[in-house]
Amino acid sequence: MTTQSVLFTKEPLWLENRQGTRHKLPINVQSWTYESDSLTQRLRNYYGSGVAIKILFHRWQTPFLSERRLLKLPEHHYSLIREVLLHVNDKPLILARTIIPSATIKTAKSNLSKLGTRPLGEVIFSYPKLERVAMDVTLIDRPTWRPSIIEQTGIILPIWGRRTIYAIEHKGMLVSEFFLPEVIRS
Repeated sequence: MTTQSVLFTKEPLWLENRQGTRHKLPINVQSWTYESDSLTQRLRNYYGSGVAIKILFHRWQTPFLSERRLLKLPEHHYSLIREVLLHVNDKPLILARTIIPSATIKTAKSNLSKLGTRPLGEVIFSYPKLERVAMDVTLIDRPTWRPSIIEQTGIILPIWGRRTIYAIEHKGMLVSEFFLPEVIRS
């Protein structure tokens, strides 16, 4: 079987964001989880223009089962999977995993398949018809992360994350973001 992720040893367990979920999250995590604007822009507002992207994984693969279900994709349907590390001065801030089906790429006029080191948020938040469809939250323990990611980021404690379904002209994509200790302190 081919690798579906360089971040995880197994698919994380996600919890649907229901009424009251917010109050179960630590205050500093709530601020990042429920940020309605671009996380990249928020990072730049705080850290300045030194926020950078390191591409960890960028290829066409079959997403995890829960990702396929959320995006209503057939079992063997390939999507563009992009995993990145957002950092400033080599301090890891956010890990992100994006699932972009081909129909969404076509709707976005291929802008989403040619991001390079441009942040996804910089592109999708420029679309006037961007919709936030749904969101889940997770707390990922250390054994779920791949050893190479633990080494790069210094993950010791469980890490909170969110995954959001965005739609551009009703074509969905899934963006998962994981808040590393440095960003939670900011």
